[in-house]
Amino acid sequence: VQLVESGGGLVQAGGSLRLSCAASGSIFSINVMGWYRQAPGKERELVAAISSGGTPYYVDSVKGRFTISRDNAKNTLYLQMNSLKPEDTAMYYCAAQSSYELSDQDVDYWGQGTQVTVSS
Repeated sequence: VQLVESGGGLVQAGGSLRLSCAASGSIFSINVMGWYRQAPGKERELVAAISSGGTPYYVDSVKGRFTISRDNAKNTLYLQMNSLKPEDTAMYYCAAQSSYELSDQDVDYWGQGTQVTVSS
């Protein structure tokens, strides 16, 4: 499975960005896709995830601001990010896995990452 992210960039606080992750390859085995982020000097954290059935998960810090969705026909995962804050600045990674456990230890495939920078 190959994952290719796009959509990162520089935005002012309060602005919006939409990240996309195009999946290809043997995606039939994938049950959960998600977005992780890692800021300099910080641990990688799961931001949002969505199961093949459409059930979403969000970390508390992004609830009400971020929306994860997937277009199964296009094999694409999205993350709509609104009301962005400087603390959202990080490298964002698309992830895919067969396991339903929400842990980076269970991720089978990673994208290359896309940088999101939010200026104050």
